[in-house]
Amino acid sequence: MFDGKRFTPDTDIQDLSGKVVLITGGNNGLGKQSALQLAKHNPTAIYITSRSLEKGRVAIAEIEAAVPGVKLHLLQLDLASLESVQNAAKEFSASSPHLDILINNAGIMAVPTDVTEDGYEIQFGTNHLGHALLSKLLLPMLLETAETPGADVRIVTLTSLSHSWTPKGGIKFETLRTPQLEESNVAKYGQSKLANILHSQELARRYPSITCVSVHPGMVETGLSKPMRRKHLWVRMFEATIGSLIGVSVEQGVLNQLWAATSKDVVSGGYYVPVGNKADGSTDARNEQLARRLWDWTSKELEGYIL
Repeated sequence: MFDGKRFTPDTDIQDLSGKVVLITGGNNGLGKQSALQLAKHNPTAIYITSRSLEKGRVAIAEIEAAVPGVKLHLLQLDLASLESVQNAAKEFSASSPHLDILINNAGIMAVPTDVTEDGYEIQFGTNHLGHALLSKLLLPMLLETAETPGADVRIVTLTSLSHSWTPKGGIKFETLRTPQLEESNVAKYGQSKLANILHSQELARRYPSITCVSVHPGMVETGLSKPMRRKHLWVRMFEATIGSLIGVSVEQGVLNQLWAATSKDVVSGGYYVPVGNKADGSTDARNEQLARRLWDWTSKELEGYIL
């Protein structure tokens, strides 16, 4: 589907000695695969988050069995709860002296209509707002790490080609504190993925000492699309035909975020499609005014959760 760079994690990821990595949703899918591949390159520590401590412990045991000696830590985190995000950030900050790579990997897709614990549309609240708060809470540590000699600090945020499937105007700010019943679940997912791109761009503009990028992993079979598949016949038909031809495994799908987390060719503020191809994104994804509005809206919503 994309004419990307050749990237082989075993040989193309540099030595990660001294580096601390934090990956959201590291208990399965792309997050777990990211942790496994990065673990092979001698990081000081890798932290993974999981809503379920039991599932997180299973994932850590499997990675430790594959890469003996790796230092893995588990944080309980539910991105649909800002209090949970705040607690996880506190726990991490108390445990680690620095942070070099933050991979905002976790997410949900086209789940049933709902709101988060804090009353936000469930996909926007989880995919954007939860990660935005985590990034904001960890920014002091990331910025401090970036000041050390030879530092290469990064925030990698997963997005999707679906960022172009949004409500009119890109983001319906006025109804984000509702289930947005007037919008389809697909449009609400696209809205959250657009927000991932725009927020990453603003991070890059405001914090030049940190490399901040958003990445589309490709069409990967991780189970993320199961809720949409159950509800929409067209999704099942697409995956059974075209999707089977262009879909990729988790091992292939993880390459773009691993490249973004480690390659010397990454340009801060970029949106990348597999593997390592800088893309323009939709018209809304190139709208700096919309990005600033999202930043201001997000900052206001998160005021009560800053440590």
